[in-house]
Amino acid sequence: MQKLDEIMSTQSATPAAKLPVSVIVAARNEEKNLPRCLEALRDAGEVYVIDSQSTDATPEIARAFGAKVVQFHYQGGWPKKRQWAIDTLPLEFDWILLVDADEALTPELVEEIRSATAEGRASGYFISLRMHFLGKVLRHGDASFWKLALFRRGKGRYECRLRDQDPSMADMEVHEHVVVEGPTARLRSPLIHDNVESLSRYIQKHDEYSNWEARVLLQGEQEGSALPASFFGTQAQRRRWLKKKLFALPGSPALLFLYRYFLRLGFMDGVPGLIYCGFQAVQMFHTKAKIYELKSVRKECSTRN
Repeated sequence: MQKLDEIMSTQSATPAAKLPVSVIVAARNEEKNLPRCLEALRDAGEVYVIDSQSTDATPEIARAFGAKVVQFHYQGGWPKKRQWAIDTLPLEFDWILLVDADEALTPELVEEIRSATAEGRASGYFISLRMHFLGKVLRHGDASFWKLALFRRGKGRYECRLRDQDPSMADMEVHEHVVVEGPTARLRSPLIHDNVESLSRYIQKHDEYSNWEARVLLQGEQEGSALPASFFGTQAQRRRWLKKKLFALPGSPALLFLYRYFLRLGFMDGVPGLIYCGFQAVQMFHTKAKIYELKSVRKECSTRN
């Protein structure tokens, strides 16, 4: 494991042909996804893989591709993985690019990032995700979305929606978004999201996500830095507004499935589309069940007191 002081002492000048960005890749047991991700980052000025004590070959693969490996030990609370990396790492470049281990840049996106960072017309850039699921590109079912993944260092931070968190809620940001000070823009080329892990791993991750979401929805936004839910805001704000409205309705998991599968044409993506829409509805059901559990525990504790 490389230490931060060792990384700082070994940093050297980067050739002009390199993409002038510091890439942060969050990882944990990603040996199947990581090679594709890092291969697409060959032109990046520097790449950090922030690992969470992986038990597979994730650290070795990262080093083989020339990435700098830093271990993150989450004990709960805030910041979580990506924001910790932004605050802590000795980043060499003025631009930060956030990439997940199951994502990959296309050559077109690399060149677009090169142009955007050279021109510097905006403080941050939204990049769309092209979702691959069970070997198929999902073009419907509301599966595609934009995330603010490229921003100038010192201009972007993750919103904190829940400060009182624990390791059962995942060690990295779930549905928190980067908030940028200054103008933003969109890049045309998509980021490829293709998780080749098993559905069992997918379910495990989303179990942690629903733990976090249940607490957020039960307790409400606790931080002033959180993006407000708004139907007329960004895509993230609009989704947040719709989710809050939908959660209040009886049978909302079934309604979400009907919305994604029929109204948003998820059925046109075949069996993968059916499974994806079904999983989204199941996660909502899990979140609502956990909210009920939390309320029951609180009621029982108040009764005892």
